Amino acid sequence: MNKVILYCRPGFEKECAAEITDKAAQREVYGFARVKEHSGYVIFECYQPGEADKLGRELPFSSLIFARQMIVAGELLKDLPPEDRITPIVAALQGAVEKGGELRVEVADTNESKELMKFCRKFTVPLRAALRDAKILTSYETAKRPVVHLFFIAPGCCYAGYSYSNNNSPFYMGIPRLKFPSDAPSRSTLKLEEAFHVFIPADEWDERLANGMYAVDLGACPGGWTYQLVKRNMWVYSIDNGPMAQSLMDTGQVTWLREDGFRYRPTRSNISWMVCDMVERPAKVTARMAEWLVNGWCRETIFNLKLPMKKRYEELSNNLASLREQLEKHGINAQIQARQLYHDREEVTVHVRRIWAAVGGRRDER
Repeated sequence: MNKVILYCRPGFEKECAAEITDKAAQREVYGFARVKEHSGYVIFECYQPGEADKLGRELPFSSLIFARQMIVAGELLKDLPPEDRITPIVAALQGAVEKGGELRVEVADTNESKELMKFCRKFTVPLRAALRDAKILTSYETAKRPVVHLFFIAPGCCYAGYSYSNNNSPFYMGIPRLKFPSDAPSRSTLKLEEAFHVFIPADEWDERLANGMYAVDLGACPGGWTYQLVKRNMWVYSIDNGPMAQSLMDTGQVTWLREDGFRYRPTRSNISWMVCDMVERPAKVTARMAEWLVNGWCRETIFNLKLPMKKRYEELSNNLASLREQLEKHGINAQIQARQLYHDREEVTVHVRRIWAAVGGRRDER
């Protein structure tokens, strides 16, 4: 198996391809990317045997921005006979994957591929049984074992492969299934909820998204992101010249300040979270986020960068490098992650966790 398949948002295949080519080369893995516009996936074919598995193991999935999932796969299985699709799939996986603990039969996130979803759901049950009989899957789901993937790109055509459970997306098709809360003031609320699921481990939510924390929402109107913070019983300063939804004001947890998010300076010193979804040039937003982090005005931040129409990967890489440079210049150790979420469009969501700052030769815990 010498291919890495990456699921992505339709329309962002070129960005996904540029990213995997760049990050593979940084690990001295070389190949070429096959791109079909608006297909919702990219195939990176490695020149040397074993290198696709190396990427699957060693390229941190959390470092990928435009990929929703990353799997190691072999050649395309074409023209699977309707009377017996299972036998050639089992043969393709035999000896190619360590015993898997889970099976996912998936498609790309396109309207055309979604027509295959009903088939995939039905096909999963008999295929799982056959893979267990062949000892390719464990007899019951095992979280720490590799995940076996079947990725259908057309009726009777699929890639068979695997991902490592400690280096993949835990979600089916790489998409968290979230329900829009009927009392939220805007659908943008799902962006922040998804960001929490993607960037913060579930077992750390009670500590890092705790009751009683103070938070700031820059560019908050009408309150889609503030809603998520209020839902977690935080006290929120919502900064925007536009008004907030009355339902949020009625909670008593929101202080609305009619100010420009690029000029506001917090008066509290115990702000845990700052979130921002302002529509502005990515360089300007990045500079503002760096100011907050360098000054220690918040511990963690989640913000969106709106992407230009061209050279989106390059622009984003430059902005993230600029942010990292500013933090390092001021002796700040921080964890930076970025991902184009399912609920994003022409944008990428960034998470930064400020860990500590070196002040006077000691660690200054913030």
